[in-house]
This record gives sequence, structure tokens and C-alpha cells, in this order.
Amino acid sequence: MVRVMATGVFDILHPGHVLFLREAKKLGDELVVVVARDSTAARMKHRPIVHERDRRFMVESLKPVDKAVLGYEDDMYRIVEEIKPDIIVLGYDQNFSESEIEDECRKRGLNVKVIRLQRYGDGDVHGTRKIISKIVERSDDLYAKDRRS
Repeated sequence: MVRVMATGVFDILHPGHVLFLREAKKLGDELVVVVARDSTAARMKHRPIVHERDRRFMVESLKPVDKAVLGYEDDMYRIVEEIKPDIIVLGYDQNFSESEIEDECRKRGLNVKVIRLQRYGDGDVHGTRKIISKIVERSDDLYAKDRRS
């Protein structure tokens, strides 16, 4: 049995997330997804709109996902030690080095292969920040229209 681990914030779920997880699942028999804590997401990307508990619930509800867990705030490798994946999958936009992750896992006695997936899809709603920008843009348009009325 090959266990695959994927990680991410997964704030405002969009097609890019689903495509990423679908491709990750193809690499093994079981897909475990680690959802970033609110504090970790705020430190590394942006303050999430959706609470960590709800993001974990939504990710676990997706068809390709066998299990979703929250990560740890202090040591990102602690959850890797618990899950013991055979493969860790990175998204195209995740700022981690495949070789550094493999080296750290090896130091901890874990034989893990790290694979970076390509970007899937090119639609205009394949990124959380793009979605937020569109919402702001459209709300500004509505606000301007209301002021003219």
C-alpha cells in the first residue's frame, strides 16, 4: 500500500485544489491531506478566510481524499513522522525544496519521495488570491453602481 501525503492551506476551495488532489491520489492507494493551521497559513501565505476546522472538513469531504488532518504549528515534520507517507506531493506553487524535504525526512528515519506536480487547469478561478481579487473587484463595481443610482 502506497500512502501519499499532500499539504496546503485550502482556503476557499477551488478547481485547482481539486485537480491537485486528484493527481496526488493517482500516485498511490491512500491520500492523506495535511491542512495548514490558521497561524501557519497567516505566517507563510495569507490569513485564511475559512477557519482551519472548516477547511479540514471540506478537504476531507472531497472524493480523492481518504483522510485530512490539521498540521502542527511548531514542527512541520512532526505530522510527517506520524503519517509516515511513502510520497509527499507538492503543488506547483508551494515554496519548498524537494531535496530539502527528502533530506530532513531521511534524518528522521523516513524514506520519503517528494514529487512536485505541475499546474492543472488555467481558468481564472484556480487560485485563492485570484478569487479574492475578483470578489473585491466586483464588489467595488457594485458599490460604484449603487452610488450612481
